[in-house]
Amino acid sequence: MIGVDILKQIVNPWHESLKNPAEAQQKVLENLLEGYAKTLYGKNHSANEIKDGSSFRANFPTINYVGLRPYLEEVKAGNHSVILPEPPLCWVMTRGSTGMSKVLPVTKTHIEQIFWCGARAITNYALRKNSMDVLAGKILNLNFPSTVTTTDAGGQKITYGYSSGTYAKLNPMLNQVSLLPRQEEIDALGSGISRLDWEKRFELVYQSALNQHVVAAIGVTPVILSFARYVKRRHGKKPKDLWNFKVLVCTSVRKIQFKYGPVLRKFFGEVPIVEMYSATEGAFAQQLDDLPYVSPNYDAYYFEVETGKGTKMLHELKRGEWGRLIISSCLFPRYDIGDMIEAMGKNYFRVFGRAKPLTILEHRLYRLFFGWFL
Repeated sequence: MIGVDILKQIVNPWHESLKNPAEAQQKVLENLLEGYAKTLYGKNHSANEIKDGSSFRANFPTINYVGLRPYLEEVKAGNHSVILPEPPLCWVMTRGSTGMSKVLPVTKTHIEQIFWCGARAITNYALRKNSMDVLAGKILNLNFPSTVTTTDAGGQKITYGYSSGTYAKLNPMLNQVSLLPRQEEIDALGSGISRLDWEKRFELVYQSALNQHVVAAIGVTPVILSFARYVKRRHGKKPKDLWNFKVLVCTSVRKIQFKYGPVLRKFFGEVPIVEMYSATEGAFAQQLDDLPYVSPNYDAYYFEVETGKGTKMLHELKRGEWGRLIISSCLFPRYDIGDMIEAMGKNYFRVFGRAKPLTILEHRLYRLFFGWFL
């Protein structure tokens, strides 16, 4: 089992950044600019001359995935420095559940941050509850396959798959706490994501975990729920009848606590649900305590929000303020990830949906009728 000292090393920088987010964000910006200055994109936007957030915003426009695609084609051709400070280790793809599937490079720094920040949800929970047993058992592997398709990159063929499966396969921490089954076994079943494909994976997970000391499930919330329903339908029992879950770490959808929580507990028992805000592009925030919100990793990523009153730093938002999230990372500067976020006060936030007209309209109506309650 992972030692307490290592767990504290994982969460302490995050906790410290929450105490002084302005200072943490300035340090992150300085580190990011050093990397951007190594790229053609960064040089074209005077990265080496920028000292603060206002000049960063003035020099670097926001960019989304569509805008990135020409640069990523250059990276595939072997010219990584057109936009990346370091060469990619591999490529990954998104599920495309909210639009087109994105194919993105993974660098050494990026994947280290994914592992380190991605571990904070469960390690923080273990420490604050003084419950090391959540790391002493097996974790259900309900990830997507890491091997799906092949493409040409710089004259070489590379094989890539979904980011969740790729990160699970490469993550040394998950290996220590024993994913069940191993990602290689998931990949061996094929790359499809039809209902039949998922039933094959779910059956593998069920058979692998039967009579094992399973304590947690981590992953995409609807997939965790679909697994529970499969087990009940196929084997006549709920997961709570088979295993003693200590925690569920859920990600990738909105309203996890309120929409999915009650249903998940019907299948998994009265188990704590810890929310994460993560994507292929990074592990950005996770639940800090029992409040049903997430707190950003201010020590790893640089966060801005486009609001109706202009662009602000995320930590500057007052309770009730909201807008479109812009994230700068070791991969891309000022990346429009396409999510809407709202401040709940004291560095608590909720991501309430994709940046689409209907989502924004719904939120405006919600604020109009229930704003007094917030």
